[in-house]
Amino acid sequence: MSDERADAAGPAPDRSARAGVDPDAGEPSGGDARLGADRRPDAPPARVRVTAHSAGSAAASARPALLVGSDAPTSDIAGVYVRSLIRSQLRIGIVFAVGFGVATALFVMAIAVVPELDATFVLGVPLSWLLLGVGVYPLAITVGGLYVRAASRNEARYRSLTEDE
Repeated sequence: MSDERADAAGPAPDRSARAGVDPDAGEPSGGDARLGADRRPDAPPARVRVTAHSAGSAAASARPALLVGSDAPTSDIAGVYVRSLIRSQLRIGIVFAVGFGVATALFVMAIAVVPELDATFVLGVPLSWLLLGVGVYPLAITVGGLYVRAASRNEARYRSLTEDE
């Protein structure tokens, strides 16, 4: 009786992933033998679980540790240059992020110190709110531009070192 209800209600949901269906073969590897025959050609393929190798497995440790391609370091000195570039880029990123945070905090404290800004209204909005809402953007753009300039200078130095090899 349950099979008749399922046929009357429409096609049964695809349970092939739970029944152990090999998605390439389209036939059940175990369980209900009807599931392979019930699949329609326009039905989506069965779900397949994809897992990565564990960190200590032989396949995971067989992967190369260095870059592959034209950007890969070809010698020990090139590896030192790449690590130096990465460290310097990280250093300037941290310096500029901390600098932006400090500058923003000082900006907020300066607005808090001057209470007259709350009494001054521009278009019905307190001036302190406008300064906080709009004034931080020029600071962010300036810090971003300075970061890009410093990062480009680091990369240019790296390129000049690698061209000398």
